[in-house]
Amino acid sequence: MKKLLLHTCCACCSTEVIERLKKEYDITLFFSNSNIYPIEEYEKRLEEAKKIAEIMELDLVEDEYLSLEWEMFVGGLENYKKMPEGGRRCELCFKFNLTRTAKFAKDFKFDLFTTTLTISPHKDHEMINKIGEKISKRYNVNFLKSNFKENNGFNKSLEHSKKHKLYRQNYCGCKYSKRK
Repeated sequence: MKKLLLHTCCACCSTEVIERLKKEYDITLFFSNSNIYPIEEYEKRLEEAKKIAEIMELDLVEDEYLSLEWEMFVGGLENYKKMPEGGRRCELCFKFNLTRTAKFAKDFKFDLFTTTLTISPHKDHEMINKIGEKISKRYNVNFLKSNFKENNGFNKSLEHSKKHKLYRQNYCGCKYSKRK
């Protein structure tokens, strides 16, 4: 069975993605989310990711929380009115987190990596897949293209979240999405 590193934005989005992938892959969750603000929110989401890892009997790796590096990476794109959700700032955020995921996947000899982000109706799966493929070439580790929102994926993740009593956040994660 191929080893898959699954970038996990939150426990809620992870549930249905894990259900879809667990028959084909040996999954390790990778919590790499330096964009999440404030730190208390980050810690809450991390605890929920640990909870779903335990429920699904998966390993979870927490990446470093590099909020200052993330801020510099998306620097200049702070103004929400000029840079709405789904725009250039989000593209850079995906690039930051998926680069961290690809590096880890390469360093620890995973066969491929992907992300739970494409389950969200608020995220552009085509943009995410293009970024993932580009990064995969740079790090020489395969990227699993996805659109996990297909086949009612998002609604199924909501059902799993209720079943497991998971915390469900009301914003993407960064302080700029919270301002909205």
